[in-house]
Amino acid sequence: MTEKQQGAEKIQIVIPAEVARIMSKWGGHSVRLAAARGALPMSGHNLVTVLFVFYHGENQELKEEALSTLKMLPAQILLAALSQAELHPSIIDFIVKLRYHDSVVMQAALVHRMTGIKSLLFLAENSSGDVLDMLAHNDEILRKTDVLRTAIINNIHVDKVTKQRLGWVEPVAVPELEPVVEQHTAADTVEEKDEDDSLVDEEIEEESLSKYQELQEMSVADKIKMALTGDKEWRTLLIRESNKQVNTAVLSNPRISEGEVVMVAKNRSSSDELIRMILLNRDWVKLYDMKKALIIHPRTPLQKAMRYMTFLSEKDIKELAKSREVGQAIVNNARRMLMTKKR
Repeated sequence: MTEKQQGAEKIQIVIPAEVARIMSKWGGHSVRLAAARGALPMSGHNLVTVLFVFYHGENQELKEEALSTLKMLPAQILLAALSQAELHPSIIDFIVKLRYHDSVVMQAALVHRMTGIKSLLFLAENSSGDVLDMLAHNDEILRKTDVLRTAIINNIHVDKVTKQRLGWVEPVAVPELEPVVEQHTAADTVEEKDEDDSLVDEEIEEESLSKYQELQEMSVADKIKMALTGDKEWRTLLIRESNKQVNTAVLSNPRISEGEVVMVAKNRSSSDELIRMILLNRDWVKLYDMKKALIIHPRTPLQKAMRYMTFLSEKDIKELAKSREVGQAIVNNARRMLMTKKR
C-alpha cells in the first residue's frame, strides 16, 4: 500500500507487486521513465496506477511524462483499468479530469460503482455532447445529489429540452405596456384600466403549460399515444424517456424524419431496442450517415458494423482506423481495409 499526497488530501492506494517493482529504486530512473511513457508491458490497470502515482510524485520529469501518456493512451487501455471493480476513486477522478471529452471512456466511468461525486460534478460542469447527454439521462446518478442537476442546468452546452427534464422552468417574459399618450378623461381612464386588466387576465389564462410540464402529468398510455402522433418537439422529449414502450413508439411515428433517426443512432446512450428497430428498417439503413452512426454506436452488433464499413469512403475508413470512440475490432478492420486498398 502506498500513500500519496493530493493537494491537502492524502490518499492510500494498494500497489500491485508488478507496479511496486517499477516504483522501487531497484528499477532505476530509466525504467521508471519508460513506465511513465507507457513503454513497459503492463496491464491497463497497472499502467494507469503507475501513471497516477508518478503524476502525484515529486519527480517533475516523471510527472510530465505520465500526464502526456495518459492524455494519449488508447481508450481500450483505460477501459481495461475501469473494468476493475475496486479501482480507487482518485484514479477514476484522474482519468475523468484528463479524458472527459472521450465519450467511450466516460461511459465506463459513469457506470463504475467507485466513481465519486467529485468526478460526476466535474463532468456535470465541464462535459458536452454525448458525455453530457449520458450523464443528464442517468437517473440513478442524478438521484445521488441535487447539486448535479443544478450543475448540468448551468452547463453552457446543455440544451433546453434537457434542462426542462431536470426541472428547469423557463422564465416568462412579462411584456411592457405601452405608455398612454392620448389625453383621456378620468372616466375613460378608469374604463380603460378595467379593459387592460381583463386583457392581462385573458393572457394569463391562455398561457399554456410547456410540453415538458404536460409530460410530467401524462400516463404511460398517453405518452405512447403522443409518441406515435406528436410533432418534432414531442418526439425529441419522448425519445429520451426511460420507458422502452414510450421511446420505441417514437420511431413508429409516421412523421419522424430520417434526420431525427440518424440523431438517435448517433446518440451513444440510445438503447439496444432503439438500435434494433433502426437496423430492421431497410430504408433507414440505406442512408450513408446512418451506416456511419451505426458503425460507431456501441450497441450495434459487431457483424453488422463490419458489413456497413464496406460502404464507407476511404476518408471515413481512415478516421475509423485511428478513432478512440470504437472498439479495437472496428479499428483493426479499418486498418486491414486500408492496407488492402494499397495493394
